[in-house]
Formats: sequence, structure tokens, C-alpha cells
Amino acid sequence: MNPIVSYPRNPDTPVSHLPFSPAVRVGELIFVSGQASVDAAGQIVSDTFEGEFRRSVENLRKVLETAGADLTCVVQTRNYVRDPENLGRYNELYREYFSVPFPARTTITSCLPASLQFEIECVAVVKR
Repeated sequence: MNPIVSYPRNPDTPVSHLPFSPAVRVGELIFVSGQASVDAAGQIVSDTFEGEFRRSVENLRKVLETAGADLTCVVQTRNYVRDPENLGRYNELYREYFSVPFPARTTITSCLPASLQFEIECVAVVKR
């Protein structure tokens, strides 16, 4: 039996002009594409590292809620930090949104364009 695949979206989900879905739900799993510091229209909102981190995670939260989950349902994150000097602050902020036992995590630095300081994607399970 093939799993049911859906593409959850609502008007609050940030949009992008790029060819990807914000989230894909396959059965009980939710795969969320990279969320950055963008507004509802998909325009980049430049800010401090902390501001961009918080906006990115709040966008992630919106996408997860649309798909039937929340941050406590996240089992893995992949994080992109432009400047390695922000890794200390990144770890502090991350602990505000995720707690023990933490999701599996990968962090890559020096990989984003100058227009972004942070991006996050995840895999989550549907909330029960």
C-alpha cells in the first residue's frame, strides 16, 4: 500500500517564488523545506542574527501547525548558519525552541548567500 502524500498549506504559510513545497506529509511524517527570515509574501526580512533565527523558527512553526504538528514533534533539524561566529548564539537560541531530548541535528556554516543569516528545515511526526 502506498502512503498518502499531501502538501499542507494555508494562507499563513510563507510563500516562495522558488519551485518547492513548504511541507510534504507522507503518512505520519512531515518534511519541511528550509524556512528563512521571510514575510508572508516570501520577501526576505533582513535583521540581526537573532531576529532572523526567530523569524525562521516561527515560519517553521506555522508550516508544522498547518501539517498537524508543532515544534515538540520535530525529530530532526538541518540548520544553515552563514557566519560561524554566530554558532554560540545559535546554540543558545536553539535551546529556547527545542529541549531535551533534542531532535537529531545537523548544522552547516558558511553556506548561505549574503541576504540570509540563518535557515532551518526539519522532519517531524504528526501530533497525536
